Amino acid sequence: MSAQAIQPQPAKSETLLVTGIILSCLLLLGCFVASIALGVADIGPAAVYQAMVAPNGSTEHLIIRTVRVPRSLTALLVGSAVATAGAIMQGLTRNPLADPGILGINAGAAFAVVLAVFWLKAASLSVYAGFAMVGAAIAAITVYSLGSLGRGGLTPLNLTIAGAALTALVSSLTTGILILSQRTLEEIRFWLAGSVAGRDMALVVQVLPYLAVGLLLGLALGKQLTTLSLGEAIAQGLGQNTLWTKGIAAVSVVLLAGGSVAIAGPIGFVGLIVPHIVRFWAGADYRWILPYSAIVGAILLLLADIVARLIIQPQELPVGIMMPLLGAPFFIQLTRLQVRR
Repeated sequence: MSAQAIQPQPAKSETLLVTGIILSCLLLLGCFVASIALGVADIGPAAVYQAMVAPNGSTEHLIIRTVRVPRSLTALLVGSAVATAGAIMQGLTRNPLADPGILGINAGAAFAVVLAVFWLKAASLSVYAGFAMVGAAIAAITVYSLGSLGRGGLTPLNLTIAGAALTALVSSLTTGILILSQRTLEEIRFWLAGSVAGRDMALVVQVLPYLAVGLLLGLALGKQLTTLSLGEAIAQGLGQNTLWTKGIAAVSVVLLAGGSVAIAGPIGFVGLIVPHIVRFWAGADYRWILPYSAIVGAILLLLADIVARLIIQPQELPVGIMMPLLGAPFFIQLTRLQVRR
């Protein structure tokens, strides 16, 4: 498995790529407005606009400002962060199956939060961020180290196997703690399913710096990741300091994945699906793959959250349950294509 096996479409001209970015941003804006307007109580676009610019304290405006806007912002930020992290990991490891969920980073972050709730009785979402970052970092280092020990060194296959093994181990430990502690299960069971509901602006503001720094670091590595995705030897031959690039990329992934898990719990498949979708338009240049992934990831999670809240009204599903329904068939098909090659 290699980056070449993904077979993106030939890169478009910069004019088309810029036009695509603009159109994608407009689509994102439309999805954001739809996310605010749609739910158990449907609210018209005019009321949404008025609530944002001139709130009058009505029930509709309170719903929009205190419930819908924080939820939609959370979905936008998490979708963007996870998709960008997935694109960075696929370029860094030259593995088309790389994703924060598949390589154990989400599981590590979730396990750290469960430990915090179990031992320290940390019951607030606002204190999850630090533990999620530490768990994500430890998981990333562990998977990288285990993948390097296999035959042939750090190959995409070894990395995927190491990630799957760590995910299985950490998930088992997490399940064991939840079985032993009913209190822990009651406090975080909805969070563990992956959800953007019930978040407030204070929590969004708290996690925003982690996600913003991670996103900026990732976007700054577009040129280096494009070169590195061709192979480490080629990148070094072109004068790139690959160790420095890998270090910054790892920090970016930990911030993006850890921050996302902290605010929304583990949400899978976004980081796997979106970069592949983006490559069909943007080609193999990570200077375009990364910003497109950030936008398309936000659109995908907003749409998934809209479906999750409308499909079984008046109840709703966590968005973390909706994503596997979309991502699992994609993952199976992608794996079949890689095996055939």
